[in-house]
Amino acid sequence: MLNLKLLGQFELTGPAGRIALSSTKLSAFLAYLALAAKPVPREHLTALLWGSHFEDQARQNFRQALARLRKAIGPEALNANDHTVQLSTDALVTDVRELETLVRAGSPEDLRRAVTLLDGELLAGIEVKDAAWDEWLSGERQRIGSIACDALERLGRIELDQARWAEALRLAEECIRRDSFREDAHRLAIQALVSLGRRPEALKHYQHLAERLKQELGTSPEVATVLVYEQARQQSGAPEKTPPPSPLNRKPSIAVLPFANLSNETGQDYFIDGMVDEIITALSRMHWLFVIARNSSFTYKGRAVDVKQAGRELGVRYVLEGSVRKAGDRLRIGGQLIDTETGAALWADRIEGELQDIFELQDMVTAKVIGAIAPKLEQAEIERSKRKPTGSLDAYDYYLRGQSEVLKWTRDGNEKALAHYTRATELDPEFSSAFGMAARCYSQSKAQGWSKDVPFETAEVRRLARKAVELGPDDPIALSASGMALAFVAGDLEAGDVLIDKSLELNPNLASAWMFSGWVKAWRGEAETAISRITRALLLSPHDPNLSNMRRAIAFSYFIAGRYAEAISASEVKTPIPQNVIFELATIAACAALLGRQAEAERAASEIRLVDPSLRLANLRERFPMARNEDFSRWEEGLRKAGLPE
Repeated sequence: MLNLKLLGQFELTGPAGRIALSSTKLSAFLAYLALAAKPVPREHLTALLWGSHFEDQARQNFRQALARLRKAIGPEALNANDHTVQLSTDALVTDVRELETLVRAGSPEDLRRAVTLLDGELLAGIEVKDAAWDEWLSGERQRIGSIACDALERLGRIELDQARWAEALRLAEECIRRDSFREDAHRLAIQALVSLGRRPEALKHYQHLAERLKQELGTSPEVATVLVYEQARQQSGAPEKTPPPSPLNRKPSIAVLPFANLSNETGQDYFIDGMVDEIITALSRMHWLFVIARNSSFTYKGRAVDVKQAGRELGVRYVLEGSVRKAGDRLRIGGQLIDTETGAALWADRIEGELQDIFELQDMVTAKVIGAIAPKLEQAEIERSKRKPTGSLDAYDYYLRGQSEVLKWTRDGNEKALAHYTRATELDPEFSSAFGMAARCYSQSKAQGWSKDVPFETAEVRRLARKAVELGPDDPIALSASGMALAFVAGDLEAGDVLIDKSLELNPNLASAWMFSGWVKAWRGEAETAISRITRALLLSPHDPNLSNMRRAIAFSYFIAGRYAEAISASEVKTPIPQNVIFELATIAACAALLGRQAEAERAASEIRLVDPSLRLANLRERFPMARNEDFSRWEEGLRKAGLPE
């Protein structure tokens, strides 16, 4: 059995002692295979480590590295064929896999063992001068760093409960050193300082955190952190002061309670708790939502909970609760979203899946839950904002009213939405999502043929997108909405594509970003990718307010793929709110004409002339930003045959 140390300095050892590898890239090769723990395509490894080389040279380097690695660790340790490479599962153990297993198990002894493994940064000293490698390594370091912080914070919480306050403080500070904005670790540090009798330091710790959050992230501490601070302040006998700003003044908040295990099989607890962790993490990516950290919501584990009381105790508007039941080789997972003020259920559903790949099931549940409840949360907040008198609105309320209007896909609604988003940016000049959605309004205006001053609107989209990206480089709504506007209105498909892809890295459960990505991929001629991405949007949020636009996007993608009959069928699906009508009609007209269904094509073209008389073959390319001439030529040919005027 071989042992591979990846945390800190890379080291490979076997029964006879240390095994030296001949190059840094060979170490990187082995590290990637060990972390993948599954078959890896040869082409992927070649691109990852030799992407800057010529193709033949890269393949030769790969073959040489594979031969050297097989010689170093033994042929039985590698399974390779013409397509993939994989490490044998029983040939090698790594400290990273041990760390993940121990943290998942979660007992005090497991966590203590996990913490002893934290010897340094992942693959410290392994440098491969290739952008693909750097991107992968950065993501892995972030992932492993999060697991390390989980171990430190959870063990620190155990030490705090057992009155080992100095050790709890040490673990909290180590976690903060790794991730300076881990608020659960900051809460642990504040509580440990108070327990050690160092209350003034605890209060200063909170104030320093609040200042850094404001200056560097433009946000406020989480509700749970504010509550810990308030407890410390009251215990200290400090004089009453103006309370710290509460996020509840602006944004909605939610707590995800531990899901109940109805199977009475404790062996499933790690999966259930891990699933809830994934849901909390996914919700935390939504910048318009404050999410209570796991350690606060998990104080309710194993208890009968009154959700209205839990809402008051945690200071949240919404609570997500659920249960898991095992039936043979299947798991049945139920969940519901509760408004804590009224006790009303805003959403409830049941998801079933096979136990064969429990982590794939975990990912599937997370995606389905987030895709379902995110629109419900936003709609609930929109309705709440509508009930407020106009004089009491702040930036976030104006943003919500803009969200309500933009979904109507009417000229009046679009103009009101733009006015609301603009007012939101005036009240909060750092509101990145509002800048992005303001740019989105110009996309809708162009799509519906409402544009009045194209040069001005194009310049305005560039200005708004630039502000959105500057203010919200980690705001997926700002990036995806401004990326869509840059691609469609300004015709900058490459820049728009990059921004939307970045938004999906930040929040892979944002259905609207998958839809925007589908549109841009289709315009770039990447039909199958476009279809895949829009399908992902539909699966994530099957009742989404943008459902009609998703249908238009997948229909147009079918046109790009040359699947004309499917494009017509997708276009004709009826949806609650007609959106992007001109794209719908143009797709039907072009596809029907190319299929020889002339009467159908002419009917659609006639409707286009009624909806948008300004659309002509002469301005077709301005309205539909297709990158490939062959795609545009087919589009133009079909619409000409359908009878669109010159």
